[in-house]
Amino acid sequence: MCDKRLCACEKKTKPGFMSPDDERVKALEKAYAEYMEIDTNSLLKKHLTQQVFDTLKTRITNQGSTLLDVIQSGLKNPDSHVGLYAADQHAYDVFASLFDPVIEEYHGDFTSNDVHPPLDWGTADDLGDLDPSGEFVISTRIRCARSVDGYPLNPTMTETHYMELEREVKQALESLEGELKGTYYSLATMDKETQQQLIDDHFLFKEGDRFLEAANANRFWPTGEGIFFNEAKTFLVWCNEEDHMRLISMEKGGNLSSVYSRLVKAVTEVGKKVRFSRHPRLGFLTFCSTNLGTTIRASVHARLPKLSEDYAKFEEIAAMYNLQIRGTRGEHSESVEGIYDISNKRRLGLSERDVVFEMRNGVLEMIKQEKQLMGE
Repeated sequence: MCDKRLCACEKKTKPGFMSPDDERVKALEKAYAEYMEIDTNSLLKKHLTQQVFDTLKTRITNQGSTLLDVIQSGLKNPDSHVGLYAADQHAYDVFASLFDPVIEEYHGDFTSNDVHPPLDWGTADDLGDLDPSGEFVISTRIRCARSVDGYPLNPTMTETHYMELEREVKQALESLEGELKGTYYSLATMDKETQQQLIDDHFLFKEGDRFLEAANANRFWPTGEGIFFNEAKTFLVWCNEEDHMRLISMEKGGNLSSVYSRLVKAVTEVGKKVRFSRHPRLGFLTFCSTNLGTTIRASVHARLPKLSEDYAKFEEIAAMYNLQIRGTRGEHSESVEGIYDISNKRRLGLSERDVVFEMRNGVLEMIKQEKQLMGE
């Protein structure tokens, strides 16, 4: 049985409509006309045709979100690769004629007729250690995102929502035991020195992401936001950063089995305490359409100086295994000393097990190529 808060959010499943004379519609038409004059390669620009725009411009979700709420980040940031966010869970259905083609292109032919498979973690032991010698893989990290049923997504959350959700998440996390046992720290009460140290250690997120700001996702910073980590700092949870929860397992070296096993245990245990939002077709729902389905990003920091000298070959291998190559410090950064962040690109349309195996197999092939170039 769902609680009253959840039922209230789901009473209305069909979209509402604004009058064409509504000021919100007029503001949207003006913003769209200006955007069409901008030169951008974003998926938003590609798929928000005049016909799609005219179909969607008067629609409104059961949380009160309009098309402008969905596309405002892309309008303000023409350099966005995607350019749209779900202002609430209902947005994926109400604005499906925009979301679906973007999702299909980003996630590799996941069409509007496809259905994401059921949860399947597989067996962690099958993954093994990517680099037993410790020569190439510096660290391994797997994270997944979860939204909590009964709460809208960040752009439509109130300050009260943030505080209530933080309390619920904190209570669930502080009940964890064994290697997952740890402490929750709220950003609202954290001293600046501790906060900066956690940022410098690459554990904590920080304020100021212009894409999130434009999407109206950082309105009450730092209310309701925080971080949890276990004593070994091999398991972290971010609360109310981009998504309600980001659960992260990581450790030095390439023991993928160990990292994955810890994540599976954590997500399973937390899922017993809080109910996660899941769409019948799109899998686990999050704020960003690039992060649906499994929501898993499995990655390594790997030193591959020889292979990366032939960057075309490097990218060819990555494409073969649907991997993404980023710089040492992640997206929009450069490589330092031949170290790259390598992760799966696909999250939707395949199981949790398959997502992680895709990354595993691609990284093993990259290490094989690196060894050949080294003459081993």
